[in-house]
Amino acid sequence: MQVRSTLVRGGIAALAAAAAVMIGSPAALADDGAARGRVVADDHGNAKATVGYRLNLGKGGDYIAELFEMKLSNGSTLKLYCVQITVGLRTDVDMVERPWSKYPAANSPFEKNNTKINWVLHNGYPGTGLDALGKALKKAGVEVHDGVSEREAIAATQAAVWHFSDGVNLDATKPLAEENSADANADVAALYAYFTGDQNKGIGEQPKPTLNIAADKTEGTAGGKIGPYSVATSGDITSLTSQLPAGVKITDADGKELKGTDVKDGSKLYVDVPAGTTPGKGAFTLKATGELDTGRLFVSENYAKKPAQSLIVADSEKTEVTANAAASWTEAGAPTTAPSTPAGSTGGGGELANTGVDAAVPFTVGGLLLGGGALMLLVNRRRSRA
Repeated sequence: MQVRSTLVRGGIAALAAAAAVMIGSPAALADDGAARGRVVADDHGNAKATVGYRLNLGKGGDYIAELFEMKLSNGSTLKLYCVQITVGLRTDVDMVERPWSKYPAANSPFEKNNTKINWVLHNGYPGTGLDALGKALKKAGVEVHDGVSEREAIAATQAAVWHFSDGVNLDATKPLAEENSADANADVAALYAYFTGDQNKGIGEQPKPTLNIAADKTEGTAGGKIGPYSVATSGDITSLTSQLPAGVKITDADGKELKGTDVKDGSKLYVDVPAGTTPGKGAFTLKATGELDTGRLFVSENYAKKPAQSLIVADSEKTEVTANAAASWTEAGAPTTAPSTPAGSTGGGGELANTGVDAAVPFTVGGLLLGGGALMLLVNRRRSRA
């Protein structure tokens, strides 16, 4: 059964749960907004993977290095390596994204080595392509035979991940457990030594992309500018669209009309309303893209009852975040009403939109709740008249 996830944040989660009851589909909403998915299975029900080599891990045993695929509930796919080497991989359970601090194995080497693992993922394959990896090895003085093959890169990257997550060591003299060429053995051993060597200084857990618009003022009069609207983002702005009447523009402080490519983190935007514009209101939307970074951890949703091998993302995925802002204006000289919280506002301090997801989700949930509340009120009234 596929479980669909609606991404919600903070206090919206409780509202989403209530809305799910009203629409009769609680499975449609995630409990905490975390990304989730399942390991992709092939036609035989086995995990779909790109295979490296079977590794000789000495006393740790022999294991095949594989690069797995996961399909998220939003339809996108990720490539992942496994951690928890002695726990079986499953394709029949939901895997949910969790912070590194929620790694399910207590007192595991993962706890102290997670930044080292992340360095391996960023510098290994496919976080770094084969050509780029070859150049990095050459720069570091690491010799390989006829470049790095995909099988060698997968084998060495997974071996290094397991070294830091589970405390197992690749046999440097015969790293490949089956009969393979001397060149392949030497290349995997060299790559493994590079990934686990002194140059691995670690990379910390990366934040998700964010986009936020905060306004000092959202009301004004024709013939002036409304704002400023301050933009804060950890991604790259890709578009600026407006739902404003003709003549009303989004500008900078000097009145220059702005395009999406002009906006970046720290930009201040204004809604410029020409004199004589009919009283009204409008809005604008910013979109930004960013990386859902390599190193994201996925664990079994119900690990206590259905333990499954935890997985860690081996390559980054682009995602889009959206934020909306509103403005209203009257004629010059007309009295203005007290500022009200605009649609999409989180309230408090003029925050208009703080999102890592589609901003329509909270509005949809809110509409469901309002509709459900009205229905409950009508039922109560009818009962009181009975």
